[in-house]
Amino acid sequence: MKVVVIGGTGLIGSKVVSKLAAHGHEAVPASPDSGVNTLTGEGLAEVLTDAAVVVDVSNSPSFADDDVMEFFRTSTTNILKAEKEAGVTHHVALSVVGTDRLQESGYFRAKQMQETLIKESGVPYSLVHATQFFEFMKGIVAGATKDDGTVHLAPIKIQPIYSDDVATAVARTAVGDPVNGTFEVAGPDTFQLDELIRDGLAAKNDPRTVVVDPKAPYFGAVLQETTLLPGPDARLGETHFADWSAQQQ
Repeated sequence: MKVVVIGGTGLIGSKVVSKLAAHGHEAVPASPDSGVNTLTGEGLAEVLTDAAVVVDVSNSPSFADDDVMEFFRTSTTNILKAEKEAGVTHHVALSVVGTDRLQESGYFRAKQMQETLIKESGVPYSLVHATQFFEFMKGIVAGATKDDGTVHLAPIKIQPIYSDDVATAVARTAVGDPVNGTFEVAGPDTFQLDELIRDGLAAKNDPRTVVVDPKAPYFGAVLQETTLLPGPDARLGETHFADWSAQQQ
């Protein structure tokens, strides 16, 4: 089948395209570089011709509250409209575990709005909620680093997942029947965030000090201990963080 992957040249999207192609599907990456602009609608009709499935793993280039809201509202609206006109029968979108619990954050408000648009569109859909990627640990550290070089993190639980395992889940979802609902994917191991980051900095001889602060925000949202954890029915990836980390040395 023909599957169009919006954001198909990014970290997850490129892996999804490769996995689908390896199983004989026509996987088409769609991005501004390929002449598809979901904000203007340019190229959408053309790329969706004869497509059975659209996978949206795109992300906003700016995480400023207004920018990210505008990105997901405009992009998702344009994609869903073009899908209906093209007769697409399955919309798959990647979102984040705990999105509904992180509404103090402008980014997660935008992701919640994106999900609402999808659910109300009338297009059969599947939402894949993933925990934080292993590769995103750097972003968490950067976002939590203060001017004095200390890294302020709440003592909460986290169950990160390898991007390749996320892509596998998304690709499998794309070629399956729409669930018209949400399912979660997560890594096989649970950590305390401050301990995980502290160990990671030490392994890289990074001099920054981790400060445990229960009120430290996570991209604008204050967390409870289990805010970032999936539910008991989450599908678990195969890759352990320790194995992945050892390969990064």
